[in-house]
Amino acid sequence: MDLKLVKQLAIPSSTKIVMLISDGLGGLPREVDGQSELEVARIPNLHALAARSLCGLIEMVGPGITPGSGPGHLALFGYDPYTYQIGRGVLEGCGIDLEMGPSDVASRGNFCTLDEEERIVDRRAGRISTETCEHLCCKLDQIRIEGVELIVRPVKEHRLVVVFRGKGLSDALTDSDPLAPGQAPLAVMAIRPEAERTAVLVNRFLDQARGALKEEKPANMILLRGFAAPPKLPLFPDLFLLRAAAITCYPMYRGLAKLVGMDALPFCVDLDDELRVLAANYDRYDFFYVHFKATDRAGEDGDFEGKVAALEELDRRIPAFLELHPDVFIVTGDHSTPAVLKGHSWHPVPFLLWSRSCRPNGVSGFTEKDCASGPLARMQAVDLMPLAMANALRFKKFGA
Repeated sequence: MDLKLVKQLAIPSSTKIVMLISDGLGGLPREVDGQSELEVARIPNLHALAARSLCGLIEMVGPGITPGSGPGHLALFGYDPYTYQIGRGVLEGCGIDLEMGPSDVASRGNFCTLDEEERIVDRRAGRISTETCEHLCCKLDQIRIEGVELIVRPVKEHRLVVVFRGKGLSDALTDSDPLAPGQAPLAVMAIRPEAERTAVLVNRFLDQARGALKEEKPANMILLRGFAAPPKLPLFPDLFLLRAAAITCYPMYRGLAKLVGMDALPFCVDLDDELRVLAANYDRYDFFYVHFKATDRAGEDGDFEGKVAALEELDRRIPAFLELHPDVFIVTGDHSTPAVLKGHSWHPVPFLLWSRSCRPNGVSGFTEKDCASGPLARMQAVDLMPLAMANALRFKKFGA
């Protein structure tokens, strides 16, 4: 739906919407029994809720397109991910409350492990602790490159953000992260002529980072990706007339919510903590975005049983969400992360939307196969927020 039309139709109300995003929710069957993570998991609460809900599968971007978390979340919030593109660096920076100017260029970074031939052994350096990340970022923050100011900050575990600050910088850059082990880090290249100088500066920084980290174990290098300048987006609260809050454990997702104008509530440590924050702030907001990371993390690690366990953990908390009596309750993911693929995939993602005025479509469980049997088996993710608004009685009639 066009965002101008959304703004025209939105009306104030006292109803509440809770959107629970289980990161990397969708999966694929494993070879041993032909079942996906959702099919193996014991999730009676989600199955029962699906039977009373509107269910289907959603495409985050389009058929065959594997989305990152940024485009996936933007689509779920009602923004066309083709039109509104945000680089990962800006998301990470906003997530840790790093102030960025319009001419800054930010990049998300991973500490990684290189072997003696400088090939990547582990893109996440064994998921080093946040404390180790903080120590290493202090070393990198001492690097000086003529012609640009450098800001290096820790995010969480192996993640960091690097901001390049100066005149005439461009974010039209390729990544240094090849996204696969066994390869050497890539040189950063300019995509457009105006980015040539920025590419030179970034590569100088990476050369010095290699020297600063060469004696460290296991994190002896960094990989950069998602170069971006801060974007200008229409604000979610203005479009939907919703007082909106984000409840997350990871900075990147908090940063994305802040960019669209949501209030980012304090960081949480786990799902139980998120539920406490949700309950404590329930009277202050109309819309809550709650993020659950464990499903994606297990999927990326290729840990099928770990993802099943994460789904079962999520399912046990569903009654606590419902006890708050939201007028609309949504459960979905921002993309699929099948454990058998050890990464994001292009497969559409199951969703359920419960409200007092929804029309259940006969789905008997919350799995990929069940949701594919409903009439909304191939819905665009950008259409989920308009459906939520309608079910929350927050849209007026269109036309005469």
